[in-house]
Amino acid sequence: MAFMEKPAANKLFLDDTAPLTAVIEASQSLHSHTADIIRVQRGISMENSWQVVRRYSDFDMLNNSLQISGLSLPLPPKKLIGNMDREFIAERQKGLQNYLNYITSNHILSNYEPVKKFLDPTNYAANYTEIALQQVSMFFRSEPKFEVVEPLKDIGWRLRKRYFLMKCKNQPKEPLVLSWADMGPDKYLQDKDFQCAIKLLPSWTHPYIYRVTFATAGESSALIIRPFNEKGTLKDLIYKAKPRDPFLKKYCNPRKIQGLELQQIKTFGRQILEVLKFLHDRGFPYGHLHASNVMLEGETCRLMDLENSLLGLPSFYRSYFTQFRKINTLESIDVHCFGHLLYEMTYGRPPDSIPLDQFPPAPSMSVVSVLESILSCEACKSGMPSVSQLLQMPLFSDVALMNTEKPQFKIPTKLKEALKTAKECMEKRLAEEQKSIYQHRRLTRAQSHHGSEEEKKKRKILARKKSKRTNCESGEEQSMKCNNSNNSGSGTSSPLTSPSSPTPPSTAGRYTLWFISIWIQVLLDDL
Repeated sequence: MAFMEKPAANKLFLDDTAPLTAVIEASQSLHSHTADIIRVQRGISMENSWQVVRRYSDFDMLNNSLQISGLSLPLPPKKLIGNMDREFIAERQKGLQNYLNYITSNHILSNYEPVKKFLDPTNYAANYTEIALQQVSMFFRSEPKFEVVEPLKDIGWRLRKRYFLMKCKNQPKEPLVLSWADMGPDKYLQDKDFQCAIKLLPSWTHPYIYRVTFATAGESSALIIRPFNEKGTLKDLIYKAKPRDPFLKKYCNPRKIQGLELQQIKTFGRQILEVLKFLHDRGFPYGHLHASNVMLEGETCRLMDLENSLLGLPSFYRSYFTQFRKINTLESIDVHCFGHLLYEMTYGRPPDSIPLDQFPPAPSMSVVSVLESILSCEACKSGMPSVSQLLQMPLFSDVALMNTEKPQFKIPTKLKEALKTAKECMEKRLAEEQKSIYQHRRLTRAQSHHGSEEEKKKRKILARKKSKRTNCESGEEQSMKCNNSNNSGSGTSSPLTSPSSPTPPSTAGRYTLWFISIWIQVLLDDL
């Protein structure tokens, strides 16, 4: 077999994009200081939770590492005198909770390594830069023609991916960039097929795919060398950023928010859709479209990081599309990600939330039409358009493509079958995760409905009515028994007897029946 038979997520590799939630449960005294006990949870399962203890100084240190983002972070101020006062501790705990909510809800901050280490020190204890350097050093033993110039620190968003500026000794004036990445939870290719696919990357050419100079793979990682473009990516163009700056500095809080011109939006959008269609037609799974994975060369967009899907890495936007069960194929993922990219090109910033009911004014209504077909509530609920359908929309259909370079993208039959099965496994894991999130959301909604003040009042009213009705029925029954006793022919009185009656349900039983009725109502509302 050329693929893994069991379509289950690779348990050896953590999904770093799974959202972390953090709740301060209590504070405890430690000598002359206090520390907060934080309950952290990954995803929706309470079973996947743990506690960490953090002092204010730990929060302060984390906050200092986040200053590079340029954001105004809501960390409560330090207090030197009276910091053990009970009221102050309670007030500061609220402020720290607000701070945690802010950083965990920010898509870029929540994926930043210091934040992950702060909340999950067990899983993120490793020094990934050192691991990458070890792998790169081993690589240079067999490939001495390349030389490291300097590390490019934090230029990307992935925790387990590191970048180094390189040069080839034969062509020292042409800068190169080496990326090293660990495997992820969606790595389903067998090692033999994985090695084959990685080695094919330099041979694949397309007008809108950024070329790979060299590629090799180890037991659990891959090393890719590409030309280094000083002008940067499409995201650098949108945010007017310097490519070598850290990711947080470049994209968290841009000084000037301005979208691209309409013709750029049309041309870049058409080029990206063309290469997506090409990949899907060839059976190559992608699923990693975002503005930082699109390199700009003049007025031409070139897609990067095809190796991500081979490595099984989670998508930048995974926490978004896992919320919608209709986004359940690699093509629909690429379309959804294209919607995010188109929004950034149009407005110069990412959307505040997804889905969107309204869109700001755009250079053309044809842009809004495409955005509505991807990011609106109706689109997320009913499903994404295909890449071919997007190409036929007025925004892109009249764009003339000038590049006539002939693609070279040969995939051996055996590898093509392995890629197809790996793609099915990825989609199956996604469907299972979406189902769990959907069920959790419905249960939470039912519990919230049942615990609302309005529902509590209704239950109290029903309980009073039932109590009154029971008392009335009991009084009538007692009266009838007395009458029967007085009318009996016997001179001696006999003890009162009552026919057997069903035992009223317990309070717990009534609660269970009521909750089931609410749950059924929620299910009917969903239908």
